[in-house]
Amino acid sequence: MSAPIRKILPNKKFVGHIIRHYLKYDKENPFIFISALLAFFGIAAGVMVLMIAMGVMNGTQQEFTKKLFVMNYPLTVLPIEENAVNIDLVKKLSQKFPDMKFSPYYTTQVITKNDGAVQGSLLYGVDYDKESRLNDVFRKARGDSKSKFKVVIGEGLSYEMNAMKDDKVTLYFSEQTAAGFGTMPLQKRFVVDGVFKSGLKAYDKAIMYTTLEAFEKLLKREVGYYDGLHIYSKNPVDDIEKVRKQLPPSVVIEGWWQQNGNFFSAMQMEKKALFLVLLLIILVASLNIISSLLMTVMSRRSEIALMRTLGATKAEIRAIFFRLGVIIGLAGIVAGTLLGTLGIWALKTFDIISMPEDVYGTSKLPVDLLMSDFSFIILGTSVIIVLSSLYPAKKAAQTDPLTVLRNE
Repeated sequence: MSAPIRKILPNKKFVGHIIRHYLKYDKENPFIFISALLAFFGIAAGVMVLMIAMGVMNGTQQEFTKKLFVMNYPLTVLPIEENAVNIDLVKKLSQKFPDMKFSPYYTTQVITKNDGAVQGSLLYGVDYDKESRLNDVFRKARGDSKSKFKVVIGEGLSYEMNAMKDDKVTLYFSEQTAAGFGTMPLQKRFVVDGVFKSGLKAYDKAIMYTTLEAFEKLLKREVGYYDGLHIYSKNPVDDIEKVRKQLPPSVVIEGWWQQNGNFFSAMQMEKKALFLVLLLIILVASLNIISSLLMTVMSRRSEIALMRTLGATKAEIRAIFFRLGVIIGLAGIVAGTLLGTLGIWALKTFDIISMPEDVYGTSKLPVDLLMSDFSFIILGTSVIIVLSSLYPAKKAAQTDPLTVLRNE
């Protein structure tokens, strides 16, 4: 019975010594070293740019999410049938979900007029105390006027109307009121109780808040029957189904992410496209690894043949050149990670890039690199480096010592 064939493992000491020798600057072939250096810098630059770009994309998305989360509310209950959202439903949900906050509301479109300026707006009628518990922007802006005919308006609308706090503005409603032998739009003077700033200009120009009593008095809304219900939840994505089970079929519930689904889908697609495009930088840098290793193989053919003649195995030759490529790539990844971290820190600490706040919601460039994004960057770069090192290592192992030494 013959003994089992034992697989001969590469000599680590021998492989390590040859790798260190090949990493040194070669005066006879300086271009090989320069090519390896270019591959190193290319991978480092690619990782750095990917980290910063993904950080900016994610930071921008989180900034918009934070603004939209406040002004759109985590969850909103809307009626399908008339009078479906009422005080009884609010009490039922409050008892079932004591950890959530609820704010019923009325809503209508109005035309705001003051000092010769006219602007269409969306007017909400809310309970000031309940709304303050949900909406931090509203809470900071609300005043202490005792009048039921008061409004809290956005900063953009305040500037356009030239209406500051304690000034008065005229609101025109779509409802008609008798005037002589005809009718005219219902109008009422409201005192500006406060001016809010959400960080998004479109919301600051379009949204106004008044009291529930103002709607009930002017528009004859029935007390206890609302146009909708705003709900605050710490985990709206998880809680939406729990709330839906407690709702009658005459109402529907929406999450803030559903109301802005197209916007966030577009941002997510843009983020993925940017990642793939920037990954091409690393792909181009990996070509320098391939060319550098192939040039090393061609210039060291006689040395490879001599090593094979002296007993080096194909596995050892393959390991030398494979690890050589991996070392160049890993060094680039480490350098790129350090540079990327430094770049993100600089963008967070110093006001290097400023943006128009009325467009983006913030004047400072938001940067927040997620660990998941960083992991994808490192994984994608590592795969490219490993694949780039395989072919040159295979070619080196296929070197025929007899043919090379005969030609030499």
